[in-house]
Amino acid sequence: MTETIRIKRFHARPVIVPMSLPLQTSTGAVARAPLVLIDCETDQGARGHAYLFSITPSALKPLTAMVTEMSDLLAGDELLPVEIERKLTQRFTLLGLAGLQRLAQSGIDMAAWDALARSKGLPLARLLGGAPKPVKAYNSKGLGIMPAGAAVEEAHKLLAEGFQAAKIRVGRPDAREDLAVVRAVRKAVGDEVTLMCDYNQALTVTEAIRRGEMLDDEGLSWIEEPIRHDDYAGCARIADALHTPVQIGENFDSAFSMQTAFSAEACDYVMPDVQRIGGVTGWLRAASLAHAAGIEMSTHLFSEVSAHLLCVTPTAHWLEYVDWADAVLSTRLKIKDGFALPSEEPGNGIAWDEAAVAKYLVG
Repeated sequence: MTETIRIKRFHARPVIVPMSLPLQTSTGAVARAPLVLIDCETDQGARGHAYLFSITPSALKPLTAMVTEMSDLLAGDELLPVEIERKLTQRFTLLGLAGLQRLAQSGIDMAAWDALARSKGLPLARLLGGAPKPVKAYNSKGLGIMPAGAAVEEAHKLLAEGFQAAKIRVGRPDAREDLAVVRAVRKAVGDEVTLMCDYNQALTVTEAIRRGEMLDDEGLSWIEEPIRHDDYAGCARIADALHTPVQIGENFDSAFSMQTAFSAEACDYVMPDVQRIGGVTGWLRAASLAHAAGIEMSTHLFSEVSAHLLCVTPTAHWLEYVDWADAVLSTRLKIKDGFALPSEEPGNGIAWDEAAVAKYLVG
């Protein structure tokens, strides 16, 4: 008989770590990564790990506090991620199931699944019924808003790290500058390299169609988030007008949001973010919807956990790779020949470098 594993607590620590490449998008710049590191402690000794990206340092304190409040609610409960999700959803429904609440709950979920995988001696992919395997990945940690020459230089650096695909940020004031950068990078890297672009919600519907038509012949694999993320009717107009596929989804706050987008025919591809979609539990629900709709599903950030999740995603497409947590990790996701290689070690691939954590700890 399997011994019941119970939760002792979820411990949250805020850190701000340096990024190997600062990223300038159409809506702002990010040079350091504010993270909340989460540990799930159990009465049987298994410990699970996860982290959250708060985007802005001002959100670190309230996000850490939210994880701590959830921990108090779950102390003594059995380590059952689906039951944990049900309890937290019921408790916070009146507050709202988006924003910082969603991030905190997703972090709790990821850490719980990691603890469960480690307790079974299994990598997360195997716990979920699959197996770790190579997943195709693109390097997304650079190619922000910059001149064409700098973009070409940075593209070569990103591809030299073992990738055959990269994403370019667009959304400059003059659409012709975007086009010039895309063309310069394409010419420099060749047709065999996969390129995507991301507007980071910078445009209106009309402008997105105009700019998208300018890019339609440039061989891009997708145009990402051209307009406000929740304007599904507008996204549908854009997707219908363009030849290049439209990608959205990093801001879905649940599988319900994804279903609404599908109903509106708002996109060609989806790329949920594991910390917004509801952690591992929310991801599995979203993956089932994408499977039923026949739509390819990629990841957004959180490369370590996301690599395992793509191994059990029926319509798995691309892993978005960033290394923003590497400064506090003792192990790192391996990349080879354009593929991410999730490990066969127990858990989700996250383990802390405690000396580095102490160095970057906030407050």
